[in-house]
Amino acid sequence: MEDEIELIPLMSKEEEVKLQKQDLPSSLPVLSLRNTVLFPGVVAPITAGRDKSIKLLTEAYKGDRLIGVLSQKDVAVEDPTPEDLFQYGTVARIMRLIKLPDGNITVILQGIRRFKVEKFAEEVPYFRADVEILTEKVPTARNKEYPIIIESIRDLAYQIVEENPMLPSEAANAIRSIESKTFLINFVASNLTLTTDEKQLLLEISDIKLRALEVMRYMNIELQKLELKNSIQNKVRKELDQQQKEYFLHQQIKSIQEELGGNTTEEEINEMRIKAQKKRWSEEIANHFDKEIGRLSRLNPQMPEHNIQRNYLEFMLDLPWNEFTKDVFDLKNAQKTLDQDHYGLEEVKERIIEHLAVLKLKGDMRSPILCLYGPPGVGKTSLGKSIAKAIGRKYVRMSLGGLHDESEIRGHRKTYIGAMPGRILQSIKKAESSNPVFVLDEIDKMTASNHGDPSSAMLEVLDPEQNNAFRDNFLELDYDLSKVFFVATANNIGNIPGPLRDRMEMINISGYTIEEKSEIVKRHLLPKQLKEHGIEEKAIVLGKKEIEFLITGYTRESGVRNLNQKVAKLVRNAAKNIAMEVEYNKKYTIADIEKILGPSITPERYENNEVPGVVVGLAWTSVGGDILFIESLLSKGKGGLSITGNLGTVMKESATIALEYIKAHADEYGIDAEVFENYKVHIHVPEGATPKDGPSAGITMLTSLMSSFTQRKVKAKLAMTGEITLRGKVLPVGGIKEKILAAKRADIKEIILCDDNRKDVEDIKPEYLKGLTFHYVKEMQEVLDIALTNQKVKGAKSFETEKNK
Repeated sequence: MEDEIELIPLMSKEEEVKLQKQDLPSSLPVLSLRNTVLFPGVVAPITAGRDKSIKLLTEAYKGDRLIGVLSQKDVAVEDPTPEDLFQYGTVARIMRLIKLPDGNITVILQGIRRFKVEKFAEEVPYFRADVEILTEKVPTARNKEYPIIIESIRDLAYQIVEENPMLPSEAANAIRSIESKTFLINFVASNLTLTTDEKQLLLEISDIKLRALEVMRYMNIELQKLELKNSIQNKVRKELDQQQKEYFLHQQIKSIQEELGGNTTEEEINEMRIKAQKKRWSEEIANHFDKEIGRLSRLNPQMPEHNIQRNYLEFMLDLPWNEFTKDVFDLKNAQKTLDQDHYGLEEVKERIIEHLAVLKLKGDMRSPILCLYGPPGVGKTSLGKSIAKAIGRKYVRMSLGGLHDESEIRGHRKTYIGAMPGRILQSIKKAESSNPVFVLDEIDKMTASNHGDPSSAMLEVLDPEQNNAFRDNFLELDYDLSKVFFVATANNIGNIPGPLRDRMEMINISGYTIEEKSEIVKRHLLPKQLKEHGIEEKAIVLGKKEIEFLITGYTRESGVRNLNQKVAKLVRNAAKNIAMEVEYNKKYTIADIEKILGPSITPERYENNEVPGVVVGLAWTSVGGDILFIESLLSKGKGGLSITGNLGTVMKESATIALEYIKAHADEYGIDAEVFENYKVHIHVPEGATPKDGPSAGITMLTSLMSSFTQRKVKAKLAMTGEITLRGKVLPVGGIKEKILAAKRADIKEIILCDDNRKDVEDIKPEYLKGLTFHYVKEMQEVLDIALTNQKVKGAKSFETEKNK
């Protein structure tokens, strides 16, 4: 149907001949153009804004309307000189001139003939040049190639119009209507997407056939670009909603990057590959890395998966695979380092030196899992740092207090949003070594929740049989933790699950004696506080008596944490006096200490034995040992037992056992059986706000009840601890060292213990036991023989039988 439509020629042969035969002057005013080149025969609108150009066009339009048009070499030049213009240009006729409201001018120009500038005659008020009008070299009718080239250009032009949706379909009709071969070449050259330099080169070609071949080459390039673009678009064409539109654009970018043979992250990926070559990982891990980095290179950088994959690979590269620090096996120096940092703690230091000795002799040994347990402030956490310093390893600490999510240990799978590796491997990455000293602080404070049980996840970490292939959910690879020196700390090992406790070597760090605390103040606490407050060493002098007063009068703890705070307060007082230039006594007296710290606390001390039924017991708490008073009283009533003092189930059971034992042996102890029917028994443990539990008050309760029933006084300055049975047996209890220290603080002179606890006492240094007498018993009768005196309270009612009296 299109063939039947009558097309008006865009440039007829007559018009072309007329243009070729038009007489043109040899001197022309010259208009400089930016970003465009005018070809002969082509009509183009030009907007002029420069004063020179506006004046030139206005005067030329009033005259013969002929001007020379030259293109600028550099579009950035605002006021070009002759050197800034090309030599070859086109003579143009001003077909129409339109003045715009903003003062600029738009003109419609038609190119006529090409010219070459011989010289510039004038530059003011605008350029004028002497020119040579150039003749086109047109192929003759005998040239058989030329018509075929023209047809090829016409066909390529149709294809470009068809492939490019930005061009109107009328463009094909315009090309079809062009009769002049030369004009067709110039028209296509003018409308191709080329740079100014490329179009200028086409204009300067005198041979029309050569110009046609060059135009055809550029057309082929443009057609290939359009076909490639359309091919990319076809790959991702779908039903588009808002989300799919974004996806469509990302896929286009991806396809372009694939065609170019790379993407924006190629440099990043190459850096990763270079880093990977330096890693000391196994072939299996290297293959896994290559597979994962290949996956990254195929992902679009705009997709969320790209960031996840990149983070995963960066974490792999940051882990110290098979990178170890060299251990220092100078055992004497290691012992010296441990002694410098911590006073006492001989058992722990000995265990560490043993491990180093085996490591030195054998060259390799699976690192032990040590668990240091004891009251707060005794140096469990800081000991880990000293171990690292002693053997030359990196140090890393992980706090487990309040941890309730298993993923904190094992990490999340990387498919989840916000996935992260577990804190174990994060800490290893931070340490930059695969054999650091790794302190697992407060391991007894982990709790289970609906997110899993982290203590169960720790089983794999702390098992020497398994941790050589620890598997983190994020990494999804086995990582060797067998060379890590794990040191766990805990206050109460009762809160650690049995399977986890079995995997660790439990080392008890008990409280310090007053003598040890005195040395710690002198050697560590006071020098450290002076340094931290910027004060010279002799700014404060504390004597032995003053230090002991500070310890006993202001602290009640097994460790030295509160003691450190009190020392810091003394140092701050000195710092204030120095800063304010106030005279003060550098040698602090007890009066000075009381003035700075306030009144001293009254320590828990032994009370007199004037009242029957009051017995001193020894207890273990999470902050060390303590003494407690157990009181019993008989009052008229229907019988029965009342227990007060915020006691736990086990402690209440001990009271019940003690009373039942006395009832069963009433005749032996000369107690009237009617007492149990006519008198009510009440047992109370003071400090009722403090929860108390455990079996170790068994013998104390029995002694208290027996004292109340017989009205016999309890031996002065005596304390006891031990569990009882209904048969009257005395069983061993724990926390002996802490209890002994508490007894010494309370000025106790004699202690009753189960015979099986003798070995616990023998393990304690003799100097700690100075001034104490120990009674080891097996039967309840022995306890009563030692604890109860024959002295009775004057005027007290007796509950013994007449026979016994």
